[in-house]
Amino acid sequence: MKARVKWVQDATFVGESGSGHEVVMDGPPEFGGRNLGVRPMEMILLGVGGCTAFDVVHILRKARQPVEDCVVELSGDRAMTDPKVFTHIHLHLIISGHDLPEKQVERAVNLSAEKYCSATIMLRPVVTITHDFEIVNL
Repeated sequence: MKARVKWVQDATFVGESGSGHEVVMDGPPEFGGRNLGVRPMEMILLGVGGCTAFDVVHILRKARQPVEDCVVELSGDRAMTDPKVFTHIHLHLIISGHDLPEKQVERAVNLSAEKYCSATIMLRPVVTITHDFEIVNL
C-alpha cells in the first residue's frame, strides 16, 4: 500500500491514495491554514470509523442479515501536551435494518473490534478504544 502527500501552500496538503483518490488536509487559521480540508488527526478518526463500518456491514451481509444503514459516530480525546496523541477513542454505531437480531449485530461489532479492523487493532496498544451500538428497526 502506498500514498503520497503534497504540500500545496501554507498549511494545506493534498493526500493521494495508492488507488488514486485524493483528499485535502488543512490546518486551522492559527497555524496558517484556511479550513480547506480535514485535519490529519481527524483523518485517523475517519479511518477508524470507515474500517469499522466496512467490517460491520460486510459481516452482517455475509450472515444474510437485513442491514440497511450503518453510521459510526466517533469521539476522540487527545493528550494535552505534545505529542497530542489520542488517549481515548469511542465509537457509537447506529445500525439500521429490518428486525436485525441484537446478537448478530453485537457479534459483528465485536468481530470488527477484536479481529478485523486493522485501524482499531493497530491503535489499541496505545489508545483506549471503546464502542457501543444501537439498532434502529425500520
